[in-house]
Amino acid sequence: MTSAAPSPWVAHAKLAFVAFCWGSAMIAGRVIAVEVPVLMAATIRLAIAWLVLLILLRGQGPLPPVNRPQLLAVFAMGLAGIFGFNLFFFSALQSIPASKGALIVALIPVLTALIMALVLREVIRLQRWLGIALALSGVSIVVTGGELGLLAQYLSSMLGTGEGLMLLAALGWVTYTVISRLALKGLSPLAASTYAAFVGLVLLATALASDPSSWRLDWLSVNTVVALIYIATFGTALPYVWFVQGVQQLGPARTAVYINLTPVFGVSLGFLVLGEAIDWSMLIGGLIVIAGVTLTNRSSSS
Repeated sequence: MTSAAPSPWVAHAKLAFVAFCWGSAMIAGRVIAVEVPVLMAATIRLAIAWLVLLILLRGQGPLPPVNRPQLLAVFAMGLAGIFGFNLFFFSALQSIPASKGALIVALIPVLTALIMALVLREVIRLQRWLGIALALSGVSIVVTGGELGLLAQYLSSMLGTGEGLMLLAALGWVTYTVISRLALKGLSPLAASTYAAFVGLVLLATALASDPSSWRLDWLSVNTVVALIYIATFGTALPYVWFVQGVQQLGPARTAVYINLTPVFGVSLGFLVLGEAIDWSMLIGGLIVIAGVTLTNRSSSS
């Protein structure tokens, strides 16, 4: 007797929660980045996340063996989406605000769709392009406070150090997304994420060991420790697994578009947790993002 295929709505709900986790991770990441050395922060984040993944994996038995193509795939995922992403992510947040980082991260769905369309020749229908454009418009309204004239300033400033590093982080995640769809058949999302996290952890630990300037603990405080535990569990381990599940079930372009919700959740949490002001641009922009996500996902059945 075969088991029923997982409902796509469950995948959509998980991806919405992933966006929530990443939105809150922006806040935690900013707290960490201004206090903790980059390599130390990234290594601790991945060490905790990998332990969480191993705990989740216990219910499925030991890690399955991988063949040569799968090994190359998880190594590339670990290099680009774990090692590269975390290194560039924390480095960028040392010098740019979380809102600017969120705008750059919102480019990931467009970059993913472009790679799938241009390099891998995946057909992206007009309705999906319209959904992506609508979602990006909503993100632009949220981040710029409704003054879309500021968008050009954000884009032009990407040539700066922090903006360029966050763009590299985004490209690393695009690589992670595409590889997880194309090269991991026969390997569960949890196993793939665990393997990739281990690769990234080894690379980060090796880099940390070669940089004595990062070997300091003067950053230790309740806030930074809690932020590290939170970002490792809810900003890394669980989202990585659910994101790969979404990629394998819904496809890279439809999954990546949920990243557009990240700045919306970031703004909302800023209001609820930090008492930051929320205005019409955040409300209207958030609704436009949700409409764009809905349009993009409905395009698959047309």
